[in-house]
Amino acid sequence: MPESRSRPRRAEGKAVPLMTSIVIAEPAAPPDKGLRAGALGLVSSVVIAVSSTAPAYSMAATLGLIVAIVGVHSPGTLIVSFLPMLCIAYAFRELNKADPDCGITFTWAARAFGPRTGWMGGWGIIAADVIVMASLSQIAGRYFLDLVGLGGAGTVWVTAAGVAFIALLTGVCYRGIEVSARLQQVLLAVEVGTLTVFAVVALVKAGTGHALPGAVHPGVGWLNPWTGSFGSLSNSFLLAVFIYWGWDCALSVNEETKDSARTPGRAAVTATVILVAIFAVISIAALAYAGPAFLAAHSTDVLGAMATSVLGSTPGKLLVLCVLTSTAASTQTTIMPTARTVLAMSAHGAIPGWFARIHPRYRTPTIATIVMGTVSAIFFVLLTLVSRNVLADSAASVGLLIAFYYGLTGFACVWFFRRDLLTSGRALVTKGILPLVGGLTLLAAFVLSIKSYWPAASSYSSFDGVGGIFLIGAGSLVIGVIVMLVVARFMPRYFAHGITAPGITAHGITEPRITEPRITEGSNS
Repeated sequence: MPESRSRPRRAEGKAVPLMTSIVIAEPAAPPDKGLRAGALGLVSSVVIAVSSTAPAYSMAATLGLIVAIVGVHSPGTLIVSFLPMLCIAYAFRELNKADPDCGITFTWAARAFGPRTGWMGGWGIIAADVIVMASLSQIAGRYFLDLVGLGGAGTVWVTAAGVAFIALLTGVCYRGIEVSARLQQVLLAVEVGTLTVFAVVALVKAGTGHALPGAVHPGVGWLNPWTGSFGSLSNSFLLAVFIYWGWDCALSVNEETKDSARTPGRAAVTATVILVAIFAVISIAALAYAGPAFLAAHSTDVLGAMATSVLGSTPGKLLVLCVLTSTAASTQTTIMPTARTVLAMSAHGAIPGWFARIHPRYRTPTIATIVMGTVSAIFFVLLTLVSRNVLADSAASVGLLIAFYYGLTGFACVWFFRRDLLTSGRALVTKGILPLVGGLTLLAAFVLSIKSYWPAASSYSSFDGVGGIFLIGAGSLVIGVIVMLVVARFMPRYFAHGITAPGITAHGITEPRITEPRITEGSNS
C-alpha cells in the first residue's frame, strides 16, 4: 500500500522512530441522507424486486398484447427479453457495488457522463413511475370493485377507488421501509400462490381435453421469438420490457439494506431469474388453455377473462384478488423508488433542497413521498377526464421511458468502469460486455419503437396524425429537458460541478479514506 514518509530527524548520530501513516482503502459510502440503514435483508430485497414487477398485473395487462403481435411465439419473446434484463441487472449490480446511492441511474449517469445526462436519467425514472401509476390505479380500482360485487360501477367510482389506493399506499410508504417490506411479503405470497394454482389447473385442463375452443397444443416452436419481422420483434420486446420492469426497486432502497454494496445487486439478478420462470410458465399455460385468438381478443385483462373457466366461479375470485394484490404491491413499490430518486436528486443539489426532508421517526423521505403520491393522483384524474384512450396509451408509452433509463444505466456502467475492463476476464464480462449488450438492445428497441409508434394507427389516441404512445413517451422526455433547463437557471451549482462524494473516483476506484499510525525506523547515514 502507498505510504507517506517524512525525512528522519537525527539525534546524536542515531535515527529515532517517527510516526508516519499508512493509507488504508475502504469501500466508499454514499453521503448519509437520513434513511434507516440496515432495515432490509436479502429475502426482503428479492421480495421487493419481484413485487415491483407485479407479475399478475403485468401478465393480465400485457400478455394479450404480446400474443396479438407474435401469437404462440410469446413464451419465446418473454424468455429472450429476459436476457437484456439480466445484462442490465448486472450493470446495476456492478455500479451499486462501487456506489450504493439511492439515486441509482441519476447518480451513476451523472458520474459517468456528467450532470445533465444524470438529471435526465433521474427524470426518466420519475416520469415512468408517475405515468404508470395512472394505469395501476385504474386497474386497482376496477379489480377492487369487482371483488366487492360492484363490477358494473362507472368511471367515477373506479377513479375514486384508484385515488384511494394511491393515498393508502402512499401512507404505508410514509410510515417506514419495514412496514412496506412486511406488506410486500404478504402480497407477494398471495400473488405467487394464486398464479401457481392457476397455471397448474390450466395445464391439467388443457392436457385432459377440457380447454377452451381455439386452444393449441404446446410445441418447441413456442420458445422461438422470431416471426419474420423486426418490427413485430421490437414492439413485442418493448412490451416484454414493461413486464419485467420494476426489479430495480431493490437498488433504489440500497441505502436501507444490509450490506448495501452487495445485497441489492444480488437481489436484482435473483429477481430477474425468478421472473422469467413465472412469465414463461404462465404464458405457456394461458396459450395451452385458451389459445392465441382468445388472449388477443381479451388483451385488456387475460387473467380476468379466464378466471371463472379455469378455477370456477367462487375460486375464480382468487385470481381477481391476485391481480388486485399485485397491483397494490406494484403501486407501493412505484412510490418508493421515485421518492428515493427525488431524495437523491435533492441531496446532490439537482432539485430544491426541501425534497430531501426525512421524517425523524420513520426515516423516510416525507416530502418526496407525499409529492409523488399527490402528483400521481392528479395525473390519474386528469388522464381519466381527458380520455380513456389516452389512459390506455399512457401504459404502453412507459416502455419507451424504461428502455431509455435502463439503456442509459448499461452505457453508464461501461464508461464508468472503462479503465477496469481489462484487469480481469470477470470485469470485462460483468462490467463491460453484459451492460453494453443490454444497453445496445434497449437502444435498438427504443429507436425501432419510436418508428412504430409514430403513426396514429399504432395508438388508441392521436394528435395531428401522430400516435398517442409516441407523444406521451417522447413528450415526457422533452418536458424533462425543459424542466432541467429551468432548474439549471436557478440551481447552477450542480450543473457546474456535478456529483461529488468522498471516497470514490470518476472511474469507480475507491480512494484512500483512513490513515492509521505506523512506526518506522530510520537508518544511519
